[in-house]
Amino acid sequence: MTAQEKFPPHNVFSSERTALKIGGTALLALTFQSLGIIYSDIGTSPLYVLNGIWPASGPAPPKEDVIGGISAIIWSLTLIPLLKYIFIVLQFGTKEGEGGTFALFQGLFPPDVHNDDDDRALTGDSAFLRAHSTRSSSEKLAPIKWPLLAWTLFGTSLSIADGILTPAVSVTSAVGGIAIAKPSVINHIAPISIAFLVVLFLAQRFGVAKLGLTFAPITLIWLLLLGGTGIYNITRYPGIFRAFDPSRLVLFFVRTKHYDYLAGILLAVTGCEAVFANLGQFNKASIRLGFSCFVYPMLVLAYLGQGARLIADGDAVMSNIFYATIPGPVGGGLYWLSEFSGLSTSLLFSQLSLIASQAMITACFSLIQQLVGLRSLPPLRMIYTSETVQGQVYFPVVNYLLMIGTIVMVAAFKDLANLTNAYGFAVSTVMFVTTSLVAIQAYYTKHLPLVVAVGFFLIFGFFDGLFWGASLRKVPHGAWVPLMIGFVLMVCMVFWTWGKGLEDEFDGMNRKNLRHFIVVDESEDSREKKIRKRLTSTQASSKPGTLTYVAGDTIKSAADGEDADADADAEDGDDTTEGSIKAHRTLYLVPEEETQPRRQLARLPTCAVFHKLTSGRGVPHTFYGFLRQWPSLPRVVIFLSVKTMNINRIPPEERYVVSKVRTLQGFYGVTYALGFRDDFNMDVNEIIERICTLESRVGANDEAAAMANIKEIRAAAKQTTHIVPHYHVVSHGILGFGFLNAPIAWCRALLIEGLYRRFATMFPETENWLGSADEIIRVGINAEI
Repeated sequence: MTAQEKFPPHNVFSSERTALKIGGTALLALTFQSLGIIYSDIGTSPLYVLNGIWPASGPAPPKEDVIGGISAIIWSLTLIPLLKYIFIVLQFGTKEGEGGTFALFQGLFPPDVHNDDDDRALTGDSAFLRAHSTRSSSEKLAPIKWPLLAWTLFGTSLSIADGILTPAVSVTSAVGGIAIAKPSVINHIAPISIAFLVVLFLAQRFGVAKLGLTFAPITLIWLLLLGGTGIYNITRYPGIFRAFDPSRLVLFFVRTKHYDYLAGILLAVTGCEAVFANLGQFNKASIRLGFSCFVYPMLVLAYLGQGARLIADGDAVMSNIFYATIPGPVGGGLYWLSEFSGLSTSLLFSQLSLIASQAMITACFSLIQQLVGLRSLPPLRMIYTSETVQGQVYFPVVNYLLMIGTIVMVAAFKDLANLTNAYGFAVSTVMFVTTSLVAIQAYYTKHLPLVVAVGFFLIFGFFDGLFWGASLRKVPHGAWVPLMIGFVLMVCMVFWTWGKGLEDEFDGMNRKNLRHFIVVDESEDSREKKIRKRLTSTQASSKPGTLTYVAGDTIKSAADGEDADADADAEDGDDTTEGSIKAHRTLYLVPEEETQPRRQLARLPTCAVFHKLTSGRGVPHTFYGFLRQWPSLPRVVIFLSVKTMNINRIPPEERYVVSKVRTLQGFYGVTYALGFRDDFNMDVNEIIERICTLESRVGANDEAAAMANIKEIRAAAKQTTHIVPHYHVVSHGILGFGFLNAPIAWCRALLIEGLYRRFATMFPETENWLGSADEIIRVGINAEI
């Protein structure tokens, strides 16, 4: 027989998430939903782009300049959102279907994939699965992993900063447009914008699916109106079609020698990064279908129409080019929409101001989900909002922080021009980060020819560099804001990644094989000697800690933690045994030092659920520390792992998978499988029923003994305690730097013990799922990292 029995015998679900693949009407429905989310940012750019190039306070530009400027906009839309992002960059999303700059880094350094069954294996080594090709590419890039991580997190931080700036720019632009029809609004733009923003962020709790279906019809009407008004306005000057000639944009910059125009043209492609970052909310097919077949043509028509009216009417439309070029008298624009649908112009613009902000808000949620999952941010409460798309999530704390930041931006930037300067710098920097990471991944992960990777970087890096250079000149005029936000967020995320990585490394090195420190009966003296040799030969550190109760029912260690090797070898095959083991055999704890005697482990008539917070074989280091100071064992010991599966809901009868350690009585590994829409509601009684069913199968040859064993298990389960492991991290000493040892050690201790340890306590790993605190004991041990 094997060392473990499992019930049910086969896994039904997988925790490995895959990209969403759909077709037919479902794809069309998802494409329609994406209109209200992904394209709300780039789709509302016509509100302010032309005035971003030619300020309202200046004179109308000459005809050739207008044609050249519109040509620059059209070709920017074609090269960057359409060609670069829609047709190329979307191919570089993760296998889970996520996008954004951090997803590109994950493609270069994918996380270790643990087998779900390994989490229930208490007598083996921690193991993971990794593709050979991926491993080789990761190893080649290992020397520059941390610089690449910092670069990636800087781009991700700027995307989050974009999530603050986008709502501020979009809402204030739309409210400023209302002021044309209603001049009384001009002095109240900030408070009206803030009111709209509060409504928008409070609505996020309803989720992407509901917001998408709400906003999609409005965005559809909006884009159709853009295209329709564009066609109407083109009739005022059909010569605007010369803008399709790329030589016009070259002549435009040669003639004007005005490099700063690029900062205004950049506003036409803002939102393209949101398209990639929102990949996890939808899928590649829906994004490509929506943009290339509908959004792109409507935007091109809109800009052509605005350019035609600017040539035809000149100074008459300069005050606000978008609103002044809407057909009809001032205050009566969009009269056909009002006549047929009853919507007022003000109402439509207020709705658009909310929709325009949605793309980057949902993109931020996707990015935060990746950062938390890859342990570059602390665990945050996350809510899945869709029954079908696992990537559609909502973070309450992130939502409210974005709301506060956006309101501060609106209140602080009285001049819309300075706000758009800040906005443009964030967008251009993220675009350049994306280009560099795609080029690296193209060669190392996709294994494309070097010339392809270099060519991609040189071509699109050139365009991104032009926009970035123009935006850099705006740093003194507002662009310093996203730079500051991005730098602060990057430093915080690099710090957390470093600290969490050290803690995880300690956990992995000290994860123990259960049979390496618990033995059965005095007769196993020879095995104990082998175990002692294995433990002491690779011991890394060592003084037993003293566990004491502290406030909040937390047990911590008062001395340095210990680090013992839990490597298994061929002797693990000793776990295999014929027949069921005899009940009530005495268990002993094997000490690490040979001079110390074995300690008998008394069995208590209770049940303890030890929560495993990290993946892999073996038991947490804290469990050994707990036994070392409290030499007793509950009659039933359950090591519980929680897994979120790739379906929305799992039937209650299929949520638990139980494994039994055959050679150590009363030890069980349990996987609690949750659908991504299921609430955490772990039922100990259901687990006990599974254990009893498993015991009855294992003890089929001795029914009387099996029934007595089951009776003991049920009695013990009447008193159940949940035990959660916790590391009290301390910094190890520093050697090899001479007279710098002391200051480096002091700085390291300040970072790890003064900052990381405090934040790790504030953001526990159980943030998203653990139940009542009354049933929990937190067991801690010093971890020298």
